[in-house]
Amino acid sequence: MATPNITAREGRSDPDRLQSLSPHSSEGPVNSPPLTRPTVEDAAGLVSSLSDPSEALVKTMSQLEGDIIILGAGGKIGPTLSRMARRAIDVSGVKRRVIAVSRFSNDSEVASLQSDGIEVLRGDLLDNDFVRSLPRVASVLYLVGMKFGGPAALAETWTSNVYVAGDVADHFRDSRIAAMSTGNVYGMVAVDPGTGAAESDAPDPRGEYAMSALGRERVFQYFSQRYNTPLSIIRLNYATEFRYGILVDLAKQVYRGETVSLDMGYFNVIWQRDACDIILRSLAFTAVPPRIINVTGAERVSCRQVCEQFGELFGRKVHFDGMESPTALLSDARQAIQLFGRPTVTLDAMLTMTADWFNRGGETWNKPTHFQVRDGKF
Repeated sequence: MATPNITAREGRSDPDRLQSLSPHSSEGPVNSPPLTRPTVEDAAGLVSSLSDPSEALVKTMSQLEGDIIILGAGGKIGPTLSRMARRAIDVSGVKRRVIAVSRFSNDSEVASLQSDGIEVLRGDLLDNDFVRSLPRVASVLYLVGMKFGGPAALAETWTSNVYVAGDVADHFRDSRIAAMSTGNVYGMVAVDPGTGAAESDAPDPRGEYAMSALGRERVFQYFSQRYNTPLSIIRLNYATEFRYGILVDLAKQVYRGETVSLDMGYFNVIWQRDACDIILRSLAFTAVPPRIINVTGAERVSCRQVCEQFGELFGRKVHFDGMESPTALLSDARQAIQLFGRPTVTLDAMLTMTADWFNRGGETWNKPTHFQVRDGKF
């Protein structure tokens, strides 16, 4: 596994050192973390399990300089990232602030984060004055973005995904930044041979969400080059846990006896704890020019096979519509595997745990991924 060079302004590693590693291989880099199946009894246990830091992350947090700010921390993944960063820092024994920034519509979430030792700043990142008031810290995690809303919200989508990035990149020009993006910027790729789009592939965004996500990347790249700001760009698809995600979407359909469309016949998925671990550790690999990292699972996952397995676990018949298309939104995770190790939670474990969560009546969120959309209109 590559050893990060962690300083305030550096973090480059040599991409030529990356080994060729098939995303379908059972092999991984030396010291790859063991595969695990988290034991989770309730929502509180899930929150704790998702934010449990790895030993590698604790080491990274002990070596990084300065405080951490998480912008857009009120979304689906932000609270997990905030808690994981706080816990990793605490275990490392260093003293650093973790600051979560968002509008935070949920007061109980704010109270929970604060009780976990995380500082909370509430405000609108579309407000220039608010952005300028934020403390300039060494490390920035940028989670701001908008995906859903339809044609009526396209102007807001572009503003949230592009305009805010420039304001933030200018304000935090002297920080290291890990900026969230999406695998949607690649567009559809051929299912066979199934390795997915690599970081070196040219983007081919479909729809205004994907185009605005690429616009966000370009804005960050511009400011990175202008101010020599170390940057990692995280192209994520798709994180999942028990309350939301692709597997939850499909589990709901099978559990309810609904017909499942096979138009998007294949996808990638990664357990949210593994995704957050990589995102935080990517702060050690920020570089100029920016390092782009696909964050997803190692497997090309079959929608049909996942639903059939859920059918067996739920004891329900599965109903399908259509046939698998020859293209899908797929990303090649080989670079992330080489840098950070294979994901610790297998697809089989995710399916089994998700089914068990459903069978026990566990909480789920009404936040569908709409992963089946092929025209880019979310």
